[in-house]
Amino acid sequence: MKKTLIKNALIINEGERYIGSLLLVGERIAEIYSGELPQEVEQSVSAVVDARGKWLIPGIIDDQVHFREPGLTHKGDIGSESAAAVAGGVTSFMDMPNTVPQTTTLENLEWKFQRAAETSLANYSFYLGATNENLEELKKADPHRVCGIKIFMGSSTGNMLVDDARALERIFSEIPLLIAVHCEEESVIKANRERFIKQYGENLPVTYHPLIRSEEACYQSSAKAVALASRTGARLHILHLSTAREISLFENKPLKEKKITGEVCVHHLFFNDSDYARLGNRIKWNPAIKKESDRVALIEAVNNNLIDVIATDHAPHTWAEKQGSCLKAASGGPLLQHSLLAMIDKCRRGEITLEKMVEKMCHAPAQLYKIQNRGYIRKGYFADLVLIDPERPYTVNQENILSKCGWSPFEGYTFPATVYQTYVNGVIAYENGELNQTCRGEELRFDA
Repeated sequence: MKKTLIKNALIINEGERYIGSLLLVGERIAEIYSGELPQEVEQSVSAVVDARGKWLIPGIIDDQVHFREPGLTHKGDIGSESAAAVAGGVTSFMDMPNTVPQTTTLENLEWKFQRAAETSLANYSFYLGATNENLEELKKADPHRVCGIKIFMGSSTGNMLVDDARALERIFSEIPLLIAVHCEEESVIKANRERFIKQYGENLPVTYHPLIRSEEACYQSSAKAVALASRTGARLHILHLSTAREISLFENKPLKEKKITGEVCVHHLFFNDSDYARLGNRIKWNPAIKKESDRVALIEAVNNNLIDVIATDHAPHTWAEKQGSCLKAASGGPLLQHSLLAMIDKCRRGEITLEKMVEKMCHAPAQLYKIQNRGYIRKGYFADLVLIDPERPYTVNQENILSKCGWSPFEGYTFPATVYQTYVNGVIAYENGELNQTCRGEELRFDA
């Protein structure tokens, strides 16, 4: 097996930072050295990476992406989006079920696993989507392979909106897997939409998006999900929290003691509603980006452990699909390639520490989903790693965007650091702007 030595890096891991070196043997971390490296180690390896002046962290684990395959591959597929992932230091992802066909059967789920084995540069798992009618199929999901059950408790496509109270009750009561939910109250959204259309017509600018998909819509749905999980004992994970008010639904206690957890996405930590004037539909997401006070409160909730995970909700659409009024332009956008750099930007601005960033983007997803042997720099763990050059700025432009949709909300923005290398299972998947297209990720495995 190939032996690789990464030496003299600033290792940021498990709340600490220190100068150290890693010995990789095959796909695993064989040894971790703090401080001075024994001379005989370097002599025994086949490759040496001198990481002096660079930061070394575990690979990012993103628990919420939309890679669009099957059926929507004109804007993204597992191959293209996993390439964007490793270029951004994301070594593992969990993909959502709103594809064509929808991933609401085990047959469709298995197709995704097989496709990822063929084309994904990063490690992978997939959610099985819930509907009002597929409880029996959900019960068959293998908890060692499937990251969770996804429920849309808000607007969705096709029949994936789970709005039958009896169906929700049974899913929460009878499914032992983690239940990940999109929470926006449909009745509130509908009433807001109708009111603004009546007042101003249907050609509403994007500034109305956070007023239609409002704080109240988010809070009502999230509160309903928390109440249901508390009553049934379900393992609940609320995705893409976007309001200060929702934070009150969560507890500050060790993650291992929580049965109800929350995620926030990079765009809700980076942008606020004043940015609509500059960026327009580029930052149109569901749930909507809201006030600066919400953004600040979400950052604070990350820092004080009320919110557990930072992810992306990476959702590429073509540029044509992003055009039009508030009611017509597609919601969502590509973020995977720049999520780590965006959070390093926040670290440089003093809003979060590097240690906390690593905790929320690497350690916590691994712990929360019970992923086997990933998410930390530990002896015996898979060598999913990122080397960062903290002194080399990186400017986003159309030439270096790898997501198939070809645009980014960060175009023209210069980040203070650059992803230099990304390792997936001990293999260099990305180095200094170049992809290793022969790299293949592996299935994530979970402790039940």
